[in-house]
Amino acid sequence: QVQLVESGGGLVQAGGSLRLSCAASGRTFSSYNMGWFRQPPEKEREFIATIRRSGGSTYYADSVKGRFTISRDNAKNMVYLQMNSLKPEDTAVYYCAGRLGDYGEFTSWGQGTQVTVSS
Repeated sequence: QVQLVESGGGLVQAGGSLRLSCAASGRTFSSYNMGWFRQPPEKEREFIATIRRSGGSTYYADSVKGRFTISRDNAKNMVYLQMNSLKPEDTAVYYCAGRLGDYGEFTSWGQGTQVTVSS
């Protein structure tokens, strides 16, 4: 399986922006569909965005549509999440994840990176 390491989290004021990065190890990264998830304090983990192997197709949760953008660079084994117009309710631990199939569970997970949005 691919190993994933997130970075780029931090503290930002409401209305600000952050860019999260996810570095993947392994030569099969381009075979993985990738996604971002988040877990707010005392809440369940929730889906944010996903991107297909080639990067040509993306899908977003309604809560972030129009504000967040997922992208990938298969040559660098990287996935990104550009987050704009951040809100306090975006505060969460953000996770990068990967799966070989087009559907079903994500099987590879990073350790997470904290994003805190102050009002």
